Amino acid sequence: MMVIKYINLLIYYAAARHLPGSDRPYSFGSRRIRAVLCRRIFKKTGKNINIEHGAFFGNGDDIEIGDNSGLGLDCMVSGPLIIGNNVMMGPDVMIYTQNHNFSRTDIPVISQGNSDKRRVTIGNDVWIAARVIILPGVTIGDGAVIGAGSVVTRDIPPMAVAAGNPARVLKYRK
Repeated sequence: MMVIKYINLLIYYAAARHLPGSDRPYSFGSRRIRAVLCRRIFKKTGKNINIEHGAFFGNGDDIEIGDNSGLGLDCMVSGPLIIGNNVMMGPDVMIYTQNHNFSRTDIPVISQGNSDKRRVTIGNDVWIAARVIILPGVTIGDGAVIGAGSVVTRDIPPMAVAAGNPARVLKYRK
């Protein structure tokens, strides 16, 4: 089983990642090709997923993506990550689940290693606009909208419209 996963990873990063975006008239089924490969790479995938041109997800370990959801153009994500159903993701989104340790001052930061991974959870019916950065351990509630260029450092409640650096709730959809 692991051999199949690594063969699919090789095909994805060598070729499928570089195929045209799914909205291009000359896409030649690139959306379908990437979806088929990612079904064999990710921990769990729903129906009708869309992995766009240039998406980077490491080895895909511990990534779950729901029905009708996608990874945007040139995004960079890592697991543990749960993406719900009907999630739209704009281009250049970055989702981090780990950070560098930096608490000690007697040794360089580069020598302190990484923190433990913290799961990021994105609810159902969420829109993450272009160039959003989501930091480790964040949960974005169902129906939330995250404005372009935001840096999400803490949980966003359901139906919230949040934006800024750091992102803060501006209003609610209901």
